[in-house]
Amino acid sequence: MTTTLKAALIQTNVSNEMSENVAFVREQTRLARDAGADFVMTPENTGLIGANRTETLLKAQTEDEHAMLAACRAAARETGTWFLLGSIHVRVPGEEQIRNRSYLLDSEGGIVASYDKIHMFDVQLAGGESYRESSTFRPGERSVLAETPWGVLGMTICYDLRFPYLYRDLAHAGATMLSIPSSFTVPTGQAHWHTLMRSRAIETGCFVFAPAQVGTHRGSNRKTYGHSIAVAPWGEVLADAGGENAGFVIADVDLAKVAEARRMVPSLQHDREYSPPALTKAAVAKAAE
Repeated sequence: MTTTLKAALIQTNVSNEMSENVAFVREQTRLARDAGADFVMTPENTGLIGANRTETLLKAQTEDEHAMLAACRAAARETGTWFLLGSIHVRVPGEEQIRNRSYLLDSEGGIVASYDKIHMFDVQLAGGESYRESSTFRPGERSVLAETPWGVLGMTICYDLRFPYLYRDLAHAGATMLSIPSSFTVPTGQAHWHTLMRSRAIETGCFVFAPAQVGTHRGSNRKTYGHSIAVAPWGEVLADAGGENAGFVIADVDLAKVAEARRMVPSLQHDREYSPPALTKAAVAKAAE
């Protein structure tokens, strides 16, 4: 197993028409490979961002027929790169809701692993932005680790980022890399994106890869923050695609940095059992006043 790789993060500005998005991802994958990429990654919602819930449900496809999944499998085969398809909308026969699903593909286009987003983005932001993912998507029920030629990848998606226990569990189970493909809003991105990404890397001693959507999305007018980012285990930002344009960035990764960071601050070895928090009787009485 080699410990070094070039990781390419494709930053997309998807529309609500999948064929356009397929063409862009195929083009960027070829360009990334020409630039030396070994592992190519795309954001959450790589297939499309629907204009509304009705269109999102209507345009979801089953795994067997999904145009974006087929295109990314072909791109992996053609370029000889490993590929993280950040997420697509997958219809599962017999289920009313759809799945927000990420795929890890090997260099022959085979599906190594898939992960369904666990945490649903149900929020009301200042300024009127409102999201209710749980009305469209069925939450995942399991965390996922997968072997790559360079190390073990822990797979997550976007809003999962705000639940640090998931990442600690993945690190304890063997992850040295974490994928967090995203479609962050502009307000939450400006406030939290870089801080949270660096925190997940530092507290787990893992490399974090977060390809992201960017800009105003034609067909939906949704706005996303961009800044596809790769972070090293000590918290250094290795690559940042900025918040303006679609394209890709490449990060030089050395997995030996994982052991180095964990040796300096071995916090993964310092977990302790403790009782859950509970109010004292006096505090309960005061709260009842």
